[in-house]
Amino acid sequence: MSKKVDTSRSGHPPHHQHETSLHGTDTGLPLSVSRYMGELVYGGIDGSVTTFAVVSAAAGAGLSTAVVLILGLANLIADGFAMSVGAYLSKQTERDNYRKHREIEAWEVDHLPEKERDEIREIYSGKGFEGELLERVVDTITADKERWIDVMMKEELEMVEDTRSPLASGAATFASFVVVGIIPLLAFVVHAFWNPSGLHQSAPLPLFWIAASMTSVGFVVIGWMKSRVTNVTPWRGMLETLVLGSVAATLSFVAGFLLEKWLGAF
Repeated sequence: MSKKVDTSRSGHPPHHQHETSLHGTDTGLPLSVSRYMGELVYGGIDGSVTTFAVVSAAAGAGLSTAVVLILGLANLIADGFAMSVGAYLSKQTERDNYRKHREIEAWEVDHLPEKERDEIREIYSGKGFEGELLERVVDTITADKERWIDVMMKEELEMVEDTRSPLASGAATFASFVVVGIIPLLAFVVHAFWNPSGLHQSAPLPLFWIAASMTSVGFVVIGWMKSRVTNVTPWRGMLETLVLGSVAATLSFVAGFLLEKWLGAF
């Protein structure tokens, strides 16, 4: 008599947990959050990079704290909303495209069954099945219409349904963009409350360096999260995000500085 193995006591993770870990998608977070980890990561990256670029340009041009906050917050809301709309529309388009092709396959199964059976036979013949075994596979798959359509979608069209909510994808992108993107502005927000009389004076340069330090920490954290999604080493993910964010900020700072000098000459 076979003995059922209790994986919860054997020291080995259940099969689905082991497989998830192998594929690099085991983030240690609740499944409802992990499903949208890609949106959270890339929303956070874009939020921190673009907002810090705005802050860097304003600091390079020697603009006031008020202007830095206006430009930064306006970018945070407008660009964050634009990204969330893009994420929503992208997921909705993918879903609509999948459904359209599924309807076409369903029609072909209903009206051209022999042709579709031949396609199933061809697909599994290419996988090495032959003879009686091949015919049994074809009969098993085509015995159930939904299973038949599923196989055609995956094997013929190479399309897999994304069951994630387009609305949730957009919301996750926006939330991450705002939460991470506000980090470059925090030093200026604190300064505005601490010294409201200096709001319309040129923002002190030390504020920019404080913002840069805080944003660098944000880059490192979001880079670590990115490594969990892309299954690269954490150091590589953190360094890559930090370097790219720093380059974008440097270019923005220099552009703001040069433009202020050029426009100030007129």
